[in-house]
This record gives sequence, C-alpha cells and structure tokens, in this order.
Amino acid sequence: MEPLVHPPVALLYQATPPPEIDGIRKPMKPGGYSDSGADIAHALRAAGVPVLTPRAHPDPTQALDWVFPDTAEGIAEALGQGARVLWANTVLFNGHPLETVTHEDVRIVGQHPSRVDEYDDKWLTRQELRESGCPVPAAIQVATGDGPETLALDALTEARLEERGLRFPLVVKPIRGRGSEGVRAVHSLAELKQYATGLLATRDASGAPRYGQRLMVEQYLPGTEVTLTVMPPGPYLIGDSERTYTQHWPLPAVRRFNHHDGIAPYNGVVAVVNNSVRISDTERLQPAMQRLEAWCTEAARKVRALAPIRIDCRASEEGEFFLFDLNMKPNMTGPGRPGREDQDNLSSLAARGVGWSYPDLLLNMLRQAWSPCIKGG
Repeated sequence: MEPLVHPPVALLYQATPPPEIDGIRKPMKPGGYSDSGADIAHALRAAGVPVLTPRAHPDPTQALDWVFPDTAEGIAEALGQGARVLWANTVLFNGHPLETVTHEDVRIVGQHPSRVDEYDDKWLTRQELRESGCPVPAAIQVATGDGPETLALDALTEARLEERGLRFPLVVKPIRGRGSEGVRAVHSLAELKQYATGLLATRDASGAPRYGQRLMVEQYLPGTEVTLTVMPPGPYLIGDSERTYTQHWPLPAVRRFNHHDGIAPYNGVVAVVNNSVRISDTERLQPAMQRLEAWCTEAARKVRALAPIRIDCRASEEGEFFLFDLNMKPNMTGPGRPGREDQDNLSSLAARGVGWSYPDLLLNMLRQAWSPCIKGG
C-alpha cells in the first residue's frame, strides 16, 4: 500500500487543572502526562510523522521539550506552528480550552471533552453500564452524612452493608480517581471507616478536598483480573491490509498479576511489563472471555468513545467477570526515549495480539482523529 501522508501533529499535556464537579476534583498527575506525551511524540516522529514541538531540537530525555500545555496559549502556539492534529494526551472536561478549536482543517486524537467530564464519574458510569446489561460489582456511595445517594460513614453497620450485597473484604475508591491512587481493600468495618474518613479529610495544595466529598465502597472480587482495550470504529492498518470496523472492537485482554494487598499497583510504581501479560488465543476463545469482550464493546458504545478506552475487569469466586473500572484516557507510555525501555502500557501489550508494535498502535490511533466540527457532545 502507498505510505500515508500525515498532517503535522502536536501533543498536548495537562497544564489546565480540572474543575470541581459536584464537589469532586480529579487529582492532577505530577507532570501532567508529559512523560507519555513525549513518548508518543518521539515514537511518531521516528515513524515518519511530522511532529511539532515547543523546542526546535527537543532532547529525548526532557519530556517538556516534546509537548505543548493544554492551555489556550499552548494550543494557540501549536496551531500557530502549523499543527493540524492535536493529540489530547490530557484530562478533558466541559469548558476545556480544546473546545475552542473549531477549525475545519484541525482534527483531534482523544475523547470529546463532555464525554470525559461525564464518564470520569465512576458512580455514574457504573450505573449506566448496569442499565446497559453489563455486570458490575455491588457498590454504594459513602460520605460524612446521609444524602439522596450516599450513606453516612458513622451510620454504617455490617447489616446495612449486607442489605446491599456487600461483605468484607471491600474496596474503597475515589469517585473521580486517577489510576489506583486512593484505592484500597479493607477487611473490617473499623478499617473501612478509618480509611474512608482519612480520604475524605485529605486536602490538596489549595486546601480543597483531594478526593471530593463522596467515595465508592465496592464488592471485592478475588478472582482473575484482566483489562481490555476497546478501539473506536474506523479504518485500521492490520498487517499490510486496511480493515474498516463499523462498530467498537476489542483488543485481546491482558491479565494482571502480582497485586499489592489485592489491588493492581499504579504503573508509576510497578511497570506493567512486570505484572501483566496478554492472554493466549486459546484463552480468548473461552465463553467467559467472549462474553466479557461483548460487554466491554457495549460499554465503549455506551460512552460513545472516539479513541481507545480501557476497561478493568475481575472475576468473582465463581469465575464470573465484572467490569469495575472504565478509563476514558488509558495510559499511553511507551519505549523509545532513553531509559524508557520498560514503559510499555497495557493497551500496547494488548495491541501485539493483532500484530501492532507501540508505534503501530499510535499510528492507528492517529488514523481515527476526528473533527470538532462533526462530532458533537
């Protein structure tokens, strides 16, 4: 096939703090995903894509040499240099500066801001997935006081938990979390109350609640954990052939292992190459895995994903899988820059199941860039 001609691409990293939404502010990642943004930019340039950078001669060891801030000024600088694709490697939300981009000849790699704003809320996403027929763990919301959808921590009893299908151990997690930050398995009512109270009392640098005013308490699933990446509809290069998918479609699942206290550690602490492996083709054909792929595909359709999403799933004692976390912005770190050899991400590990390297995955993501003039919220 003829080689593709790519328009100039600029990578955006998170410099714009997300707003407080319903009393909850998603924590910012130190560095604002500039590390993965630089990995993407470096890999794309090595693959022959014209990548624009803030510095004329970026140092491969310096992440900020490769990425523009996702502020109005940073976006304007990238467009002023001639960028015609903005890769939103950042946390989006309603009112994000990216929404001001309406040029017909500029395209976006990433999700629509309004959809991220909505589906970064783990409780809302859980409710919508359940209504769509996807299996999700039993869960409640807790806060310092009772509310229309919350239970007061002080009033929690084991009997009230059992009424809602919850028995220890349980998992406590932020409503708008980042990775596994703040997520912990608890083994008694006293531990649950102590840990949740501590999370709700935690403040960020501005003095605002770091994890908001509500938390989720969720059924703990002791079985196998896998994560599935689901790709959006569109044309893809697989091998030497172009294939067009009219619906969302899954990459092979990746199994997680070596959990810390029952929870998969954040990739910034343990590289995923050290605790994750793609499942075999035989395992993928098992009925339970086929059902899981169908549910995850339905979840991607439900959230109207315009770019890859990653869904974390885990099995119960009986071996039935549940969807427990949906990530609108999967981690996209990868090898290529000096010292980054072990920085493959879960989606990249999955992509090898269709013969894609890390650059191949990125190039196929680039092919799905969408126009803000066409895709509504």
